[in-house]
Amino acid sequence: MPDICPRCGLPTSICACETISREQQHVRVKLELRKWGKVSTIIEGLDGSKRDLAEIASKLKSACACGGGLKDGVIILQGDHREKVRELLISMGLQPENIDVI
Repeated sequence: MPDICPRCGLPTSICACETISREQQHVRVKLELRKWGKVSTIIEGLDGSKRDLAEIASKLKSACACGGGLKDGVIILQGDHREKVRELLISMGLQPENIDVI
């Protein structure tokens, strides 16, 4: 008998919890002025484990060719990459109407 997911009730082989939760996330992508006038792109509202967020941060950093990191569940990228990050998040499965670019 296959294992059953406790959240959605489907067998774990076809569990849709991650896809459903990703579609329902409300993400904010904003620009922030840091020390010495440096500009940073801040991505807030992504749910997931620290490992998942670190993997997403790594993909975003390599796609934007910039530095950055993960701090307290918030992804920080060096420079202004708001539109590119929006496109990448959409390609990762987030809904366009759930992404606010400020």
